[in-house]
Amino acid sequence: MSDSFTKGMARNIYYGGSIFFILIFLGLTLHTTKEMPKRDHRENITEAVERGKELWEKNNCIGCHTLIGEGAYFAPELSNVYQRRGGGNLDSFKAFMNGWMKAQPLNIPGRRQMPNFHLTDQEIDDLAEFLKWTAETDTNNWPPNDEG
Repeated sequence: MSDSFTKGMARNIYYGGSIFFILIFLGLTLHTTKEMPKRDHRENITEAVERGKELWEKNNCIGCHTLIGEGAYFAPELSNVYQRRGGGNLDSFKAFMNGWMKAQPLNIPGRRQMPNFHLTDQEIDDLAEFLKWTAETDTNNWPPNDEG
């Protein structure tokens, strides 16, 4: 072995490392595409869930809230709000969501204020359906505590 680092050695390390990490990336991609259908319950995606997701994006809810750990940390995590505030009952959760969304802003001194988006009852139901679907995905027990 020579005492100096040659261009050939650098090239071999570059190409060898690149191939190694490309193979790891492809393997992880294949694994993810095989596992996701088991975890995300895509068979439960309805038109109401799709409309709720569109509302989530249109109103930039992720600008304040987190969902499955992704988003801003200004407001609570909402991936388990269906269980926390609805007890796993869709009608109870929709009633909670309807009351909560229409009561905003609460105007409690010293508390962050959620704006009132003036959503219709149908839009609130759609958002509740989306949050229910999110709560039923396999998230490896995220969030780590009950209150998100």
